[in-house]
Amino acid sequence: AMMDPLRDEELAPLPAALQEKAAESWRSLMDVEDPALLARFETYRAGIIQAIARSDFLFEQLRRHAEVLEPVFEADQLERPWCPGEIRADWDAQQPHIQAEGALHKVLRIFRRRWMFRIVWRDLLGEADLEETMGAMTELADACIDGAVTWLYAESCREWGTPMGTDPVTGEHTAQPMLVIGMGKLGAGELNLSSDIDLIFAFPASGETEGARRSIDNQVFFGRLGQKVIRALDQTTADGFVFRVDMRLRPNGQSGPLAMSFDALEAYYQNQGREWERYALIKARVVSGPNEQAGYLQQLLHPFIYRRYIDFSAFESLREMKKLIRREVRRRSLESNIKLGAGGIREIEFVVQAFQLIRGGREPVLQQRRLREVLSSLSAMELLPEEVVADLDRAYVCLRDTEHALQGIADQQTQTLPSDEVGRSRVALILGYPDWESLAEDLQRHRDRVNGHFADIIALAEDD
Repeated sequence: AMMDPLRDEELAPLPAALQEKAAESWRSLMDVEDPALLARFETYRAGIIQAIARSDFLFEQLRRHAEVLEPVFEADQLERPWCPGEIRADWDAQQPHIQAEGALHKVLRIFRRRWMFRIVWRDLLGEADLEETMGAMTELADACIDGAVTWLYAESCREWGTPMGTDPVTGEHTAQPMLVIGMGKLGAGELNLSSDIDLIFAFPASGETEGARRSIDNQVFFGRLGQKVIRALDQTTADGFVFRVDMRLRPNGQSGPLAMSFDALEAYYQNQGREWERYALIKARVVSGPNEQAGYLQQLLHPFIYRRYIDFSAFESLREMKKLIRREVRRRSLESNIKLGAGGIREIEFVVQAFQLIRGGREPVLQQRRLREVLSSLSAMELLPEEVVADLDRAYVCLRDTEHALQGIADQQTQTLPSDEVGRSRVALILGYPDWESLAEDLQRHRDRVNGHFADIIALAEDD
């Protein structure tokens, strides 16, 4: 099976700046030795031309890991939208075969590579909308976190005994599970293509382990387990990494214990919790751990996040946050950053979460995690004018789609618009614009509107 070089009529629809790149990438795919793979490439020829024009990440996967991707091609998964539950079911099929910690690391990384290929392919070729991409990415992270925790917990119990304690939910003396809280976009189900994940580790009750030669304190057990979980996800090996893990949002940040009991968490948030921590916890969701304990933990955090009255104390701290955001925009010239720059994603999030902090206690409908759902509630409750909500929603979709385009090109965590011609041609092509200028104009229009609404926000909320 020989593949033919790309023909002029196949290259012609691509922007001029990308034609040579696509031709060159295709030539290096033709060097693959495996005839079955070459035949597969030939079958997917039209899609692959589009993929390698858009993304170095997709090209690298095809060139170096095509055998890993075989099941993706085999089952025509690229044509099919992701269905909720599909990624978890796929992980459940892998899990029984894992015998050792090293194998867990390897299986997780190959699993991530296969799913990332499919998610990035569908997003960059315009097959998936924003909701599908965010949903699939979130489920991928959930499955990997929960998969790592489940496997490593069982292994740790064999090594150090099972952590026991008086369960706050049932009141019984029983084995204590590990719970993982996902923060930010992971918690909200809005994860992007190349995000790190912000986690907090918790366990229901203190006590010590039973069933090993030497028992250890639950605190020690869960601290060690937490370190193993971080390594399983975060460490870069020959097979890559799974997700970069950030633990700095936990109580007391870097200097705090890696895992805390429910009591310790509750005491911390009640006595020392700061406004920005309330702001961050709006999106918090338990991503791994038994349902009963997860529900209990969410209830525990609830009164700290949402005050029962309209919360005027939050104004001052929101004003401070707003000042910080503005100062940072001015200090680090962030014009080309679509997340942190003026009129970027962070300003939309601020507008929405300011209303959640101030009014969420009184209005349960504002206690949702997903930004677009909260936006439509703000409009329904007439807390924001309909046209403002429409502006913010459209800008959010456009900016998040752009962010995915930027990140899918090289599987890199970036929010900065490219300044080179190839980069710009790629982003315009991915987002369906005829050229960079028309995309840049659209982005600027969205960002100007967002920045205007951001400027109004705390003033608005105080008028009533």
